[in-house]
Amino acid sequence: MITIYHNPRCSKSRQGLQILEESGVHFETIKYLENPLTKTELEHVINILNIKPLDLVRQGESIWKENYKGQELSDNDILEALTKHPKLIERPIVLNKNEGIIGRPPENIKSIL
Repeated sequence: MITIYHNPRCSKSRQGLQILEESGVHFETIKYLENPLTKTELEHVINILNIKPLDLVRQGESIWKENYKGQELSDNDILEALTKHPKLIERPIVLNKNEGIIGRPPENIKSIL
């Protein structure tokens, strides 16, 4: 099953969703701002993406700059920040079984369909 972690307010996320819709594949949409991911769910996503927690952070967001930038944070600290502030999560994220990708640019999504 393909899953997209989607933020409808984000143009890149909307473009990613459109790519999935146009591909004709069946997928599940998770609006993670409405239903925030748990720490365990974030760890699962990070493991599939094969990245560090910091790589999932939108470091240009004001929440990050004002509260976390420049601090020495452990992976656990970053996971806690992402759980508390889901707006910090890069988007869109698309998982297809044991593969995953951050859809920036959205065309990257095509590589795992």
